[in-house]
Amino acid sequence: MTSGRDDHDFTTRVDHTLTRFVEHQRSLFAAMGPDLDELADAAIAFVEGGKRLRPQFCLAGWLVAGGDPDEPGIVPAAASLEWLQGSALVHDDLMDGSDTRRGRPAVHRAFEASHRDAGRVGDPAGFGESVAVLLGDLMLSWCDEMFRASDLPTVPAALAYLDLCKTEVVAGQFLDVVGQTRATLSVAEAMRVVRYKSAKYTVERPLHMGAALAGADATMIDALSEVALPLGEAFQLRDDVLGVFGDPAVTGKPAGDDLREGKRTVLVARAHELADEAGRALLTEGLGTADAVDALATLIRTSGALDAVEADISRLEAQADAAIDRLGGRAPEVLHPLALKATRRAS
Repeated sequence: MTSGRDDHDFTTRVDHTLTRFVEHQRSLFAAMGPDLDELADAAIAFVEGGKRLRPQFCLAGWLVAGGDPDEPGIVPAAASLEWLQGSALVHDDLMDGSDTRRGRPAVHRAFEASHRDAGRVGDPAGFGESVAVLLGDLMLSWCDEMFRASDLPTVPAALAYLDLCKTEVVAGQFLDVVGQTRATLSVAEAMRVVRYKSAKYTVERPLHMGAALAGADATMIDALSEVALPLGEAFQLRDDVLGVFGDPAVTGKPAGDDLREGKRTVLVARAHELADEAGRALLTEGLGTADAVDALATLIRTSGALDAVEADISRLEAQADAAIDRLGGRAPEVLHPLALKATRRAS
């Protein structure tokens, strides 16, 4: 965690751990039928190429709380969070009707296409949707299985934070789904979605899990929350900006995809707050339509919403940086580079 080489070594170990885990699952599937190879292939392909932020935050919590950097058990514990992330994304893409993920077809679209290519009977779209639900559920189960298999003696204490993480991300997803049914969403309401759908499960709970695995006390857990919540919120606000203005070649998603899908993000809430009457009418009528994407992106810029969200990100970064410095010890060395990676990114 102290150098690019160390980061690369850890992510490589995470990658290998995920691959070995799926090969073990594949051996179990072999007794159940050959069709299950397709599910194993889809699982490992889906988690390839991610940023590995959640495992890195889990490792960071471990190190800041005094965990041994050479302890092999921290790798599968941290890597297990990739299955939680995979589960959330597979289901998220299905709910949003997204066509792509990381430059490739979303799982439900890929299996819809495979249904057609194989000349199967029945509804291709329904088949793709069903497989996406099942694969997301399987990945969620694998998260628990891999976390427990780390065999660290502190796993029972850390499981409390994994349980909270799963509950909070579902709650945040539900708040998001409900928010999409409303004509408008205030900035405060949109930020509540950010906190539970992203900030806690991307940064706070992975930090807590790693720290709990290292035997952290309640004071350390609370201090990590002071870092994690503003940092996690800044992470998601950056995601919102990239969802409108990101380079498709880097993000793997079409430009303006969030606007096309009608997502009521903080960026959209800021635009509604700052725009004039004509701008608010454009948001009401155009959000969720392909034809209005360019006009909405322009409105977000000209209304000052983009600048306001960038200012929010800078403010939250400063809060997180100050909390990292207050932690002292290994925290600045471990967490400052990771904070930059989370918020100063192009994908």
